[in-house]
This record gives sequence, C-alpha cells and structure tokens, in this order.
Amino acid sequence: MTTSSPSRGSGAWALVLASLLWGTTGTAASFFPDSVSPLAVGSSTMTVGGLLLFAASLRPALRAIRDATSRRWLLLGALGVFVYPLAFYSSMSLAGVAIGNVVSLGTGPVFAALLEWVVERHRPSTLWAACTAVAIAGIVLLSLGDESTDAPAIVPGVLLGLVAGLAYALYTFCSSRGIRAGQSSRGVMGGMFGLGAVALAPVLVVFGAPLLQSWQSVGIAAYLALGPMFVAYLLFGVGMRTLRSSTATTITLLEPVVATVLAIVVVGERLGGIGWLGLALILGAVTVLATARRPASGSLSP
Repeated sequence: MTTSSPSRGSGAWALVLASLLWGTTGTAASFFPDSVSPLAVGSSTMTVGGLLLFAASLRPALRAIRDATSRRWLLLGALGVFVYPLAFYSSMSLAGVAIGNVVSLGTGPVFAALLEWVVERHRPSTLWAACTAVAIAGIVLLSLGDESTDAPAIVPGVLLGLVAGLAYALYTFCSSRGIRAGQSSRGVMGGMFGLGAVALAPVLVVFGAPLLQSWQSVGIAAYLALGPMFVAYLLFGVGMRTLRSSTATTITLLEPVVATVLAIVVVGERLGGIGWLGLALILGAVTVLATARRPASGSLSP
C-alpha cells in the first residue's frame, strides 16, 4: 500500500497542472490582435495539438482507427473535437473569458448525462436533475452579472458555450465507448484528436493567415497548441492511470475557477454580485455531479 501513494500523488498533481494549463486558454487568447478570429485560434490549437497527440501515440492510435468497432466512435468523437474549439473560442470572444469558460465547461457533465440517457438508456438520477436546474440558474445569473461585456454579445456567446459543452460531452462519451471497445486510452485519445485535427486543417488554412502576421501571435498560438492542448492532455493521461475517474473529474474543476480568476485579474473582466452568485451555483452543482457520478475511466476533459 505504501508504494501506491507516490503514484496516486503524482497523478493528482498531474491533473492539477493540466487544469492550470487549461484555465489559461482564454486569457492567452485575449492577447491576440483583433485581426485574429476565434476560428483561427480554435483551429490552430486543435490542429497542431491534435496532430502532436496522434504522433505521440502513433501505433495505438492507428490500431484504434483500424478497428471497425472503435472506429465509428472515433469518427463521431472527432466531430466533437472539430466543433469544440471553434465554439469555445467564439463563445469567449463574444461573452468574455469568464462566461465562455464556465458555460462551456459547466454544461459538459449535463450533456454527457443526456447522451448516456439517450444512447445507453441510463436514466439520470433525481440528484442530476436538481444539479442541472441549479447549474442552469447559475448560467442565467452569470450572464446577467457580467459588467464588462456588451449585453447584446452575451446571449450568442452563451449559446455558443452550450454548443461547446455539447461537443465536449460528445467526444468524452465517444472516448469512453472506444475504450470499452477494447482500445487503450492513449490510442483512443490520439486517434480521435488526430482525426479531428485533419478535419480542422481546412479551417486553419482559410482563417489562419493573421496568426502569422506577428511573432507575438505565433508565440501565443504555439503556447495554446503545446501547453493547454498537447502537454495538458499528456498530463491528463498520467492522472487517469493512477486515480479514480470521480477524483480526476473533481480535480479538473479547477479549470473554470482558474479561468475566471485570470479573466478578472489579468484581462480586467468584472463580475457583479449576481455574477459571483451564478458562478458559485455552477461550480457547486458541477462539483456535486462530479463527486456523485462515476464516469468511465476513459473520460477526457476540454
């Protein structure tokens, strides 16, 4: 028993570091010039990072893609990988870093439970329904309480955040199904993100030119692809090998907290009392869901 403690501790710290990296995405993206669209940011992050993940797990990824049973889940999950960064960065561009992060990440577990209900006939519990209601109320309050974003942009930003949450839930759900089909977590993650990267490449070609206009833009794009995408998902894999899924999901709830704090301290966004109450409701509801439900060990975080 004593020999297992260090590995569990290192796994927990790996997830903490991954969450810290994920939480910096919105703040880093806010330093792009206005000429760089959120579509360029999202496509560059996932294309470069996804290809790196694929290369880092080449053999198991190819094995997962070649297997007919797991391939259908990889292809469906790649759709989520394609949609997620485009919706996520667009949501933050319109509604602000804090709202975009909290809505996108806070609604992911809700959509994941709905997918399990529809596909696997796994009926959500009363606790899930109550937490969902609280989280939705929190999203409404958070949207009303933002004092730094133009009101007309908040609604479409929140809607895009919901799309991002659904996309995240989709590739998380599909990754667990791919692993249950007999493939390794490395192979499923590398194959799914590699396929998503290929799909996003044309978007990068069309919208990515402004990323090359300055070394600052190149540096920020490189950081997003290497840090919050590539390194963070490698760290996540370390954590998932040593910790229970419920524990891992709880630890990664640090991400929206980090994103909100950075948005206020660095970016200069402001939340009123209603916004802080909404943030507390969302984080509280998602924490209860994460600790009560036990998702499959192959679940991934955005």
